[in-house]
Amino acid sequence: MSNWTTVTEFLLLGFSDTRELQILHFVIFLAAYLAALVGNLLVITVVTTDHHLHSSMYYFLVNLSILDLGSISVIIPKSMANSLLNIRTISYFGCVAQVFLFPLFCIADLAFLTIMAYDRYVAICKPLHYQVIMNKTACIQMAAGAWVSAILYSALHSWSIFSKPFYHSIIINQFFCEIPQLLKLLCSDAYLRELRVIAFSMCLVSSYFAFIVVSYVQILPTVLRLPSEESRNKAFSTCLPHLIVVSLLVSTGTFAHMKPTSRSYSALDLSIAVLYSVVPPLMNPFIYSIRNKELKASLRKLICRMLFGSKNKFVSLS
Repeated sequence: MSNWTTVTEFLLLGFSDTRELQILHFVIFLAAYLAALVGNLLVITVVTTDHHLHSSMYYFLVNLSILDLGSISVIIPKSMANSLLNIRTISYFGCVAQVFLFPLFCIADLAFLTIMAYDRYVAICKPLHYQVIMNKTACIQMAAGAWVSAILYSALHSWSIFSKPFYHSIIINQFFCEIPQLLKLLCSDAYLRELRVIAFSMCLVSSYFAFIVVSYVQILPTVLRLPSEESRNKAFSTCLPHLIVVSLLVSTGTFAHMKPTSRSYSALDLSIAVLYSVVPPLMNPFIYSIRNKELKASLRKLICRMLFGSKNKFVSLS
């Protein structure tokens, strides 16, 4: 006789049963969410309104900011609502949405980081051919390829997990519907199928990361051979933030999915999940703008226009 019933909701992990700590969690996540929202929206606004930034690198950066907004919006608002309302539930279809959308945004994020590595390789190693190789049509095609492949990849994950019933508990030991935690709730057939999908995922992530590494193996010697210090600093100002973002995303995400999951609550699992789901979308806008003089200059112009109403007023004040 079958030992499963139709699942209508799951129980997520709460950060605490103490009301004061639940409110503290809500406030911290709200601050992080608003900071990520403002930071990424500023990057999108600055790039789209300043024609000096209408290049392939900033076009991909806008896509990256959109993905960061999507990834943090899929999980953080629900976690905040649960803490504020003192509940732990998420609907079945809400969980499906998280399992589909969060990996979609993450793998597309990595795909765009790979494209950006190629963009930097062409710009630094083949500057005379840059405009020909990274033309508008090529950029649109690469961006479309990243989005479509991410959608197909995420659909594969969702089908693998939710095409079979859940035979065991409906308790997820995480603050969102994380795939490694959902694996513990699957029947044996679905579990093995999803393990194959995860193995494919690791191969895909490894290939992206290998492409990025190969690109930078060729970029760095070229940068060091540049004749002027100003040229080297400009090259490093675009390459170093990219490397930091890649390292943060790949290291935390890989560790979270490769580490054996425990059957019960684990503070380490929770910390790692926060690290790879919240920190990258929050930090990426700041990492990219810290050393990028063009982006910082455009941001200052935008803020001055917002504060003083027009460019002319800003000029007169300066």
